[in-house]
Amino acid sequence: MMSNQTGASARASRSLSLNGVLDRVHLGEAVDVMNGLPEASVDVVFADPPYNLQLEGALTRPDHSRVDGVDAAWDRFSSFADYDAFTRAWLAAAKRVLRPGGTLWVIGSYHNIFRVGATLQDLDYWILNDVVWVKSNPMPNFRGRRFTNAHETMIWAVRDSHETKYTFNYDALKAFNDGLQMRSDWTLPLCTGQERMKDDDGHKLHPTQKPEALLYRVLLSSSNPGDVVLDPFLGTGTTAAVAKALGRHFIGIEREADYAAAARARIEAVRPAPEQGLKTMLGKRAAPRIPFGAVLEAGLVRPGERLTCPKGRHEAIVRADATLEAGAHIGSIHKVGAAVQGLDACNGWTYWHFEKRGKRQPIDALREEIRATTAKAA
Repeated sequence: MMSNQTGASARASRSLSLNGVLDRVHLGEAVDVMNGLPEASVDVVFADPPYNLQLEGALTRPDHSRVDGVDAAWDRFSSFADYDAFTRAWLAAAKRVLRPGGTLWVIGSYHNIFRVGATLQDLDYWILNDVVWVKSNPMPNFRGRRFTNAHETMIWAVRDSHETKYTFNYDALKAFNDGLQMRSDWTLPLCTGQERMKDDDGHKLHPTQKPEALLYRVLLSSSNPGDVVLDPFLGTGTTAAVAKALGRHFIGIEREADYAAAARARIEAVRPAPEQGLKTMLGKRAAPRIPFGAVLEAGLVRPGERLTCPKGRHEAIVRADATLEAGAHIGSIHKVGAAVQGLDACNGWTYWHFEKRGKRQPIDALREEIRATTAKAA
């Protein structure tokens, strides 16, 4: 698994190509608007498309009160074939605007997510994960004829099959999760309280408004500050609001004028976090590569100096070309470390130690010293 930190210059050039469309809510059909965007200009797509719920009649509670279901025209399709054609069209348009290594998230229920997943694979997207949003406060099953629908599924996919360079902020997610790897089941509540947008009559403005906590986790995991996030079915603006708060650019597309107007007002009220607050944990895989030769060039280790293993059982002499010599073994810090132990591989940075003030320390500490100096200079 690799994490690709999008460079500032690449982000800047994409932002220039998006003059006039960036950080705006566009009223129109998703495919039409996406087809007007520059190719390979977007870092992340988050899509919450119509679910094609196929509701037949109103849904009521045991007390005969009406449930706010999804019965709007935008969720109606004449057939599965019609829905599949719609899905293929918007996924193809999204693929065109995604940059190489860009990723797409799409959320759905059992009504549509399997059909969406098949189309993703037909279009040569590469599925990375399916993430289950477990709802801590799901709507009950009022008829008592099925299990309560307590989750939705998100598919996370990279633009091209077998692509290995994409953004995944593993260390930031691990820090976010109290030092534990982030799992693919996320327990979060439905959108309720003041976050739930209402119309003038106090009714839900949008029947499937997603919680900001869900989008926060999506964008923290798969994007960086300055990235461009596209939502082709913006609704009341959750994706754009969270993107703006986290220092990402957004492009929102919404076909319903009432939703678009509500989204614009909502986004306008968002204040982005300061630059210092947007910094996240970076692991060693995301850090710049430092060869052992750089440690010699910095004078932190000198030719002829002796390095030892953690317990002092093996030692090696540092040579001027940054190789080590340990008896008959000559080569890189990794090769010689493996050889003296009789192993196939070794991380020489953590195996070999130098002595400072009478204590052995791994040479990795010297590499980190160079990284810190380089970062401060930058």
